[in-house]
Amino acid sequence: IGRKTVPKKLLAEAPVILQAYDLLEEGGEDLRPLPFATRRARLDALIGAVPVEAPFRLSPLLSFATWDDLATERARSREIGAEGVMLKRRDAPYRDGRRKGDWWKWKVDPLTIDAVMIYAQSGHGRRANLFTDFTFAVWNGNELVPFTKAYSGLTDAEFTQITAWVRKNTLQRFGPVRQVRPEHVFEIAFEGIQESPRHKSGVALRFPRMKRWRHDKPVAEANTLGDLKEMLAAYG
Repeated sequence: IGRKTVPKKLLAEAPVILQAYDLLEEGGEDLRPLPFATRRARLDALIGAVPVEAPFRLSPLLSFATWDDLATERARSREIGAEGVMLKRRDAPYRDGRRKGDWWKWKVDPLTIDAVMIYAQSGHGRRANLFTDFTFAVWNGNELVPFTKAYSGLTDAEFTQITAWVRKNTLQRFGPVRQVRPEHVFEIAFEGIQESPRHKSGVALRFPRMKRWRHDKPVAEANTLGDLKEMLAAYG
């Protein structure tokens, strides 16, 4: 992700494919008004006519008889690098924008880890006068190692509270960034984790955000780099 060029070795190790889940137009015909079941059947036929070696695949449909059956399938999502399952009305046309009612994304619960806030930076727009962008660290022995940034998840009242604290507890300034006393623990939620040699911690998180401010947790009890590496082995 973010690469301008992809090495041939990487493409050989992890070939890129297109995984299709809907068909909106075929032969100049607009299929969006048709029911999803009809569009899907035409997509099946279209992909079925493509040579097997072509980099095209169909997003699999899941059959289930009960919600418990579907919950079991949903629980396996991370095994294939998915966020969850998508439910769609079979009779629904394709609607643009964020329409509600026809589709429902049932995500798996996010992964979480407790981390220490070590840097703060002011936000943008209506939050330009508040500190809203933070860097978090976990323990590696007696050292706090930064591993992610997050800027969403707190309430306006909490952002106001942490801003007042940052202004009184700044240790150093690096341009717009302030190093603060490592005194607060936050529960960080995220959708995935992967190895990253670009980061000091060796890991990168997918969609990190602050789930809650752990006023109840001492800094010494924050999670460790070892905990992150265990998550990487299990979910990376």
